[in-house]
Amino acid sequence: MSKARAIASRPIDLKDARLFEQGVPWEAFARLRHEEPVYWNPESDGAGFWAVLRHADIVEVSRNPALFSSAYENGGHRIFNENEVGLTGAGESAIGIPFISRDPPVHTQYRKHIMPAVSPARLGDIEARIRTRVEHLVAAIPLGEEVDLVPLLSAPLPLLTLCELLGLSPDLWPKLYDWTNAFVGEDDPDFRQSPEAMAATLADFFAFASELFEARRAAPSHDIASLLANVEIRGEKIAFRDFVGNLILVLVGANETTRNSLSHTVQRFAESPDQWAMLRRDRRLLKTATPEMVRHASPVLHMRRTAMADTELGGRKIAKGDKVVLWYVSGNRDETVFDAPDRFDITRAKNPHLGFGSGQHVCVGSRLAEMQLRVAFDILADRVMSFEVIRSPRRFRSNFLNGLKNLDVILRPA
Repeated sequence: MSKARAIASRPIDLKDARLFEQGVPWEAFARLRHEEPVYWNPESDGAGFWAVLRHADIVEVSRNPALFSSAYENGGHRIFNENEVGLTGAGESAIGIPFISRDPPVHTQYRKHIMPAVSPARLGDIEARIRTRVEHLVAAIPLGEEVDLVPLLSAPLPLLTLCELLGLSPDLWPKLYDWTNAFVGEDDPDFRQSPEAMAATLADFFAFASELFEARRAAPSHDIASLLANVEIRGEKIAFRDFVGNLILVLVGANETTRNSLSHTVQRFAESPDQWAMLRRDRRLLKTATPEMVRHASPVLHMRRTAMADTELGGRKIAKGDKVVLWYVSGNRDETVFDAPDRFDITRAKNPHLGFGSGQHVCVGSRLAEMQLRVAFDILADRVMSFEVIRSPRRFRSNFLNGLKNLDVILRPA
């Protein structure tokens, strides 16, 4: 079947960030999984891409980096071509290549250095420190009153943890928050107000990154910033520009997944009070509840690959050089994998979700993200009888992140 004919009966443009501004188009994804699970999506400003929508096909692509590349020189990991418009889509030239936009063996070398640094064994009693952090944040939230939970809990929790991991002052978390929003918010006017504003944001960040790089090169410690500044690939320490690219990756990865999973989950518990009551009665359910939080939130909507040879996927002929976009958010609702996939079910035992990716690119900090969610909802269960969302939150205008800008809610005290 030709690309021109490989379109569902009612075409939909998954690249259009406005499509996600009012919510994930769940019905459209369900229809595409049924009609065209490997769907050719034309682009008004590009050659088009294959949208991969079924869980099994996403896993297949993810397990084959030799055939489906994430490398910067082949376009990178975003729908837009990083090698043409830069990592953040802002045309920057001073940002190097993050390891998410590398293929093996270089990608594997980075992971070999970084994964042990975020393992529970290496981080020691970090769970106790996260618990203390959550207790302080929750104690400052006025129960029974309307609050915006994003700046009070969802955003500061992962960013304060990140400050610890990078060896930074906790007072820096609001700055990190603003930077990460700007890096991933290329389609949102609240985050990209003008090219001049983005240039000023990048200049501010480069100054911070340069000072951090020089400090960690001169006096390395055990923090992740030191690891990123001094990592050796092919026997040589990386350049400053690649340190910057990897630092952006760490900031975005450590912030966005946990923050948005937490916010979305509060929404789900507000809509499903029986689930919240069940968790409050039996905290052992956190073991299955935590992956369900990530599955249902699907904080990262997609990742992109590029076909390195002619191949076939889901009955479609993929040509060498074609963009292949893996829609995790669709795979996480695949009816052939998840029973009643639209239902939020904290007792769900079988849960091979794609919320942290799949294959070689699965998020290196996934266990730490799950730990923060587990601790946060354990402490909230002690203090909160129920959640009441006051109004629909404002969403990121993004085809990449399933993000909430605010969450106006009342936490009813236990």
